Amino acid sequence: MEGLIKGLNDVGLGEGGDDKHSDDSRKNEQTISSSQSQEQGNDQNSNNLAMPEDAEETVDAERQLAGDNGLHQQGRRTVPTSQWREFKLPPSQQEYLSHVEAGINLEPTTEELGDLSKACNRLWTLDFNGLVPGKDFLINLGQGKMVNQKGDLALESLFSWVKEDVFQRPTYSRFCSLLDNYEPSQRLSEVVTEEEKYEQDGFIEEISRTAPIQYLFRLLSLKGAVQGDYEDFKTLLKALWFDLYERGGVSESSSPFEHVFVGEIKGGKETQVSGFHNWIQFYMEEVKGRVNYHGYIFPPKSGKIPDEESKLLSVQFEWNGVLKLVSSTLVGVSPEFELALYTLCFLLGSQDNHVSLGPYNVNIKIYRLEGRLGSAFPIAK
Repeated sequence: MEGLIKGLNDVGLGEGGDDKHSDDSRKNEQTISSSQSQEQGNDQNSNNLAMPEDAEETVDAERQLAGDNGLHQQGRRTVPTSQWREFKLPPSQQEYLSHVEAGINLEPTTEELGDLSKACNRLWTLDFNGLVPGKDFLINLGQGKMVNQKGDLALESLFSWVKEDVFQRPTYSRFCSLLDNYEPSQRLSEVVTEEEKYEQDGFIEEISRTAPIQYLFRLLSLKGAVQGDYEDFKTLLKALWFDLYERGGVSESSSPFEHVFVGEIKGGKETQVSGFHNWIQFYMEEVKGRVNYHGYIFPPKSGKIPDEESKLLSVQFEWNGVLKLVSSTLVGVSPEFELALYTLCFLLGSQDNHVSLGPYNVNIKIYRLEGRLGSAFPIAK
């Protein structure tokens, strides 16, 4: 990655801090637990999805009534996983999307080159793979609460349903296949297998064919934030998101992808959740019965109370029985959009990035960990 980014510490202006693996049999058996107090504090300083491998592979979970095990009633839901086998092949043997259709304008405007908020909003408009509330998924918010208020105020899961074919979309399917590659505890160093490296390569190749990532490359190149051609840029993205680093005093125990999208458990007694800001991971963990949604967090006084159409949420939940007081997430956005958004704010922004995403005024919070991306998440303004 050296030489591709012109001084990460210079281009990214903010400061901050943020504070695995197993063989196939462990991946099919492991259960995890977690917790977090207030979001910014924990982020400043995983989960193994047990997947069957038969021809009819699905994630399938029946949830119990609250009172039996604290989890809300949930109907039968499935996530297709049959495509995941291909993702373990060498990248040259895999099949990918075609590139963005000709005729789509991906060139940054002068205004976008000079205004981070306008560039982020352009990414929002280019998320052609994002989902539509009520059509592709449905959420049930339950009751709202203050950030420090404990207790389960939600009678049901956050996600009532997500259409099964969403997880057959190439970037979604590839993203999901990465979620079981990590040890949740920060006290354990990661061991990345060859097949997992293939999954990472395939994911980067897949998203590189989408509009948000191609626009991101054009913008960063024109800003002088990255050097080289598109192949170099894909190498940069993989290194930025998947290269391991030390977190919590343990070498090679974390990565930006794991922290932001999957979640980690930190602390000597493993009593706090760190990261975990992705809606897909939240849904997958709900399906497996590992997440118990407690309700949404009231927005700032000037903010709008969320509803079933909302795509920006702050929520409280338990992850395998351990409370996370608040976690914010963009709901229904595509993996390529979210990765592009956080990459853009990391390379061109600061710790606080006040931007517009469609109808939402958001602070994209970026924390750095010795020059690397430590954490990234949205906060409603």
